[in-house]
Amino acid sequence: MKKYIIVALTTFTVILNSCSTGQSQKVKANLTAVEFSEKIKEFPNAPVIDVRTPDEFSSGHLQNAQNIDISGGDFKQQIETLDKSKPVFVYCLSGGRSASAASAMRGAGFKEVYELDGGIMKWRGANLPETISLEKPKATGMSKADYEKLFDTDKVVLVDFYADWCGPCKQMKPDIDAITKEMADKVTVVRINADDNVELCKELQIDALPTIKVYKNNALTWTNVGFIDKAGMMAKIQ
Repeated sequence: MKKYIIVALTTFTVILNSCSTGQSQKVKANLTAVEFSEKIKEFPNAPVIDVRTPDEFSSGHLQNAQNIDISGGDFKQQIETLDKSKPVFVYCLSGGRSASAASAMRGAGFKEVYELDGGIMKWRGANLPETISLEKPKATGMSKADYEKLFDTDKVVLVDFYADWCGPCKQMKPDIDAITKEMADKVTVVRINADDNVELCKELQIDALPTIKVYKNNALTWTNVGFIDKAGMMAKIQ
């Protein structure tokens, strides 16, 4: 009986260790920009899916990327044309839409889906290469010199870096609009679309959205990355 118990415990331990080994060897799916770039090199024939809008895509995208807009009505039909048994890479502007796309793809049976953590903004922040569609020249946007001229004022300047497809950006817009209206005599609010100002974002190292910057007396006094409510912004303005 004792021998039987020892054998049973030994067998259970082996099974438990095997499970632990399997978990520790689980493939990392959410990759930094550099890891994403290196992983693509490992699978050069794997599809790279940009799930942003066609207009965003044409402004700059990863080399050989395929545009399948997650907000389009035929997203599910288009991903069904891909081989679910092979690796696939997905990304968007800042990571939110690609996370939703990756989840949907895994639910549809895709075995190996890699996501670009932080989206193409992190890719740009790491100075990795991107391709511009020939039919649409890359928008230069505001220069850094023009940006710095914004602060030549006696007013407090609040700069909101946003994107049309950024969920938290859209949540914050009513508060931004309220501050613009209520504090017009003391605060200048400037909203800068990150998609239209790629080079400026690179120079200022804006690699996540939303980003709020507050300037007083021509000097940066506060930066916030991510959602913040009106009260939080007002505390830094006054």
